[in-house]
Amino acid sequence: MTSTPWHAAMITPDNDFDGAPLLRKEFTLEEGHGAVVRAVLRATALGVFEAFINGTPVGDDVLSPGWSSYEWRLRYRSYDVTALVGPSTVIGIELGNGWYRGRLAWHGLSNLYGDELGFFGQLDIEFEDGHVQAVASDTSWQAGPSATTANDLYDGQTIDARRLQAGWAEPGFAPGPDWTGVRGLAFDGVRLAEPVGPPVVRAGVVRPVDIFTSPSGKTLVDFGQNLVGWLRFSVQGEAGQAITVRHAEVLEDGELGVRPLRSAKATDTFILSGGRDTFEPTKTFHGFRYAEVTGWPGTLTADDLEAVVVHSDLERIGTFQCSNDLVNQLHRNIVWGLRGNFLDLPTDCPQRDERLGWTGDIAVFAPTAAYLYDVKGFLQDWLLDLAAEQKAQDGLVPIVVPDVLKYCPQPPEFPSPESSALWSEASVWVPWALWEAYGDLGVLETQYDSMASHTHRVEGLLSPAGLWDSGFQFGDWLDPDAAPDQPWAAKADTAVVATACMYRTARLTAQAAGLLGKHDDEAHFNALAVRVRNAFAEHYVGAGGTIRSDCTTVYALAIAFDVLQTPELREFAGNRLAELVRNNGYRVSTGFAGTPFITHALTDTGHVDEAYRLLLEEGCPSWLYPVTMGATTVWERWDSMLPDGSINPGEMTSFNHYALGAVADWMHKAIGGIRPLEPGYARVLIQPQPGDGIDWARTSLKTPHGEVRVEWKHDGGEFQLEVTVPDGVAADVVLPDGARHTVEGGEHRFEAAGLGLAVR
Repeated sequence: MTSTPWHAAMITPDNDFDGAPLLRKEFTLEEGHGAVVRAVLRATALGVFEAFINGTPVGDDVLSPGWSSYEWRLRYRSYDVTALVGPSTVIGIELGNGWYRGRLAWHGLSNLYGDELGFFGQLDIEFEDGHVQAVASDTSWQAGPSATTANDLYDGQTIDARRLQAGWAEPGFAPGPDWTGVRGLAFDGVRLAEPVGPPVVRAGVVRPVDIFTSPSGKTLVDFGQNLVGWLRFSVQGEAGQAITVRHAEVLEDGELGVRPLRSAKATDTFILSGGRDTFEPTKTFHGFRYAEVTGWPGTLTADDLEAVVVHSDLERIGTFQCSNDLVNQLHRNIVWGLRGNFLDLPTDCPQRDERLGWTGDIAVFAPTAAYLYDVKGFLQDWLLDLAAEQKAQDGLVPIVVPDVLKYCPQPPEFPSPESSALWSEASVWVPWALWEAYGDLGVLETQYDSMASHTHRVEGLLSPAGLWDSGFQFGDWLDPDAAPDQPWAAKADTAVVATACMYRTARLTAQAAGLLGKHDDEAHFNALAVRVRNAFAEHYVGAGGTIRSDCTTVYALAIAFDVLQTPELREFAGNRLAELVRNNGYRVSTGFAGTPFITHALTDTGHVDEAYRLLLEEGCPSWLYPVTMGATTVWERWDSMLPDGSINPGEMTSFNHYALGAVADWMHKAIGGIRPLEPGYARVLIQPQPGDGIDWARTSLKTPHGEVRVEWKHDGGEFQLEVTVPDGVAADVVLPDGARHTVEGGEHRFEAAGLGLAVR
């Protein structure tokens, strides 16, 4: 059935009902048209909604329609509800504040998009004779109170079970005097958009691993995993008794570590009815491993509650495992970090008063994400918001998408918004990562105007010399040598970082233009890339090859982005990078800009041993230090928790930030050995690069052409490799001894000798 035209109006209840109203519409099926053959509900909201037909949820999604750039795109969800409609049918809707009206960012502000909740929906019912009955949101609907008395994504939800109204979404319910009517809201239907990405769903359940009493006497529940979602439980107690649940990622001094949450209360309150109550706060979400439970009737046990894991409905496609247990835990932490932060859009963190779509984080993490999960639709949807925000700001790609910060007051000393290297580069780097991972030219076609617009804008910001050396830059954000309260104070010169990023962006935009047949643009952007590269060489590379600020990040970016003009300069940069890594005791010395690229840069210049030692270092700062401290997700800071177990004193300290987990891209490609030689893995490079500390590895990837599998092991000398290639795909296999083979679909085995590696 093709959906009928929209007849719906955006409606809002006459009474706000504590920010969580119920809406209902009861109707009967039209007669004389035969049986119902199909019924589809399309629905969206200003806020978040849950929909029911005759009391049954219409889908598995939660927090729909999610968070988009509401000014230009309000997505709707579609549900096949054929099995739910009856002769008498009720459409029931629960509304909540969500991102539209709830608190956003760290300024303490709500209602940034609007101050009234709204619902817009239509149920199209097709009969045997082809007739379609359309039941749409209009002023005939009714509104009433729900059991939720408060709801906010940051602060939590309060549910009073005494206010539950049984049967409110079923036929025959008689609304009481507290129910009201609804009225229409002005709404431009042009904003309606069918989602490209998947919905947010309950993706799993985690049970408690421990329940214990804190030094202050609080009851604490440890779920053993830092996750995103909420608690669900059934309980019976005295009517009016309140159970309060506070959430946090870590403990400090044996108590809930809530300081990193800043102003986010992350607290749910449940008021008992006196009967058996089941609670699930679906109008909020929390990032947590620990829950503090107060007011539980009787003794709380591990069988009494569970944590519901919530994130966008993504298919896992890539795996990695090796002989080093700490590395395996690091990889699991990266996966869990993605899961927690891919909740409708790619956020920086899921727990404090932020949870924003920071462009810099996903700019560097996109290749890792595209390997671990099928994120094509998920990131394409977010890129549409990026393009809408960018178009409204004259080509400026904001630092967060959706750009809620434009509604928030900034300190007078804060610079005016302008394109920012690496962050604004998401407009180019993320579409390119999707193209490489999935081989769908449509991604570049859709995003090309956005890519070109960003590149043109930055072109206009370059100095006469061709350098991006003015304006505010985040640079190598969170360099581990920077003070906790100065995350911008990196060793790497911000102009060197920005100019290197611009070179990469110009090259990628030129390549995209060429693929799309835009040859004038291709020539222009190639010329721009040459100009920037020449300027980089003239102003930032010394006669001997030393790059300005002479630190790991500038060499890593120069190598990874191929900015250097000669093989000799590239060799010098690789040697200098390896020397700096060794001199620092293989501790990490890079921030957001350098970290995703340093192991690639080392490996690509022949310094595999240094790359392995950098990965395997356990002292702080390192990737494995948090693992040794019990981390189950990737931290925002290398030392979010200090060795003594105290929380980093910086105001900005998250224990679930995926950006520094971008090293998994190197793990997949260099340790695991799988790279695309053509977009979408139409041709594959299999080239594991073994190093000391890892004796075997196996990895797999479901590509658009089938699954690629690689497994290797060594005993210090002989190297054995097993490869599975999909039918119709050619793979170039490069062994550690340099031998090369080309194979077609099927299973293949190879051996090489003389590695000379240590065995652990």
